[in-house]
Amino acid sequence: MHRFCTLLSVAVAMVLCSASMTQAKDPLRILVLGDSFMTSHAQSDQAVPNVLAKTLGAQVKSRAITGARYRYMLPFSGALGMNISKQYRDGPWDWVVINGGGNDMWLGCGCIRCERRMNKLISPDGTRGEIPALVSKARRAGAKVAYVGYLRSPGMWSPIEHCKGEGDALEARIAMMAQRDEGVTFISLADMVPTGDSSFHAADMIHPSAKGSRAAAARIAQVLQTN
Repeated sequence: MHRFCTLLSVAVAMVLCSASMTQAKDPLRILVLGDSFMTSHAQSDQAVPNVLAKTLGAQVKSRAITGARYRYMLPFSGALGMNISKQYRDGPWDWVVINGGGNDMWLGCGCIRCERRMNKLISPDGTRGEIPALVSKARRAGAKVAYVGYLRSPGMWSPIEHCKGEGDALEARIAMMAQRDEGVTFISLADMVPTGDSSFHAADMIHPSAKGSRAAAARIAQVLQTN
């Protein structure tokens, strides 16, 4: 009887160990939402979602759309994915990776008197607005959220250089939002581009180059692996 119990214990342990190993090998399931920061270089498989999939061996579904913003009021914009909040779909996601807000600030108000627009995106305390509402939806479904900031210009002229103050303020609010929930991480890219180095940007000095997309994806992957 003792021998039988011992063998049974060993068998149970092996089954549990095997199940644990199988679970550990399950790939991360990631949903990506956002704008052209996420879609740049998709045709060459070097967009942020593509690189995340390769780096992490993850199942990545990207619903990001070039030109998307939070307050896109044109007819059918939500159905087309042009409204970032409408890009979300329920699923068994481990992580929802989001970026966005830049088009709302640059195209929506031209970075002039943007306080009202910014408040609609996210309140000064980070608790209300389009961005917290989207993050809360993903969190209620059980996913962790990584909110990704934008590249900064490398101390060189760019079409959005005059938006720097507004961009910094927006991301400060998003960082404050993330501090309230351990399941939310703000990933800043503000320090990623060395001064005078334009190689992280495309020729328009707005979008990331392939190098910039890879570097951003590497930073995001590190967060997803360690949280």
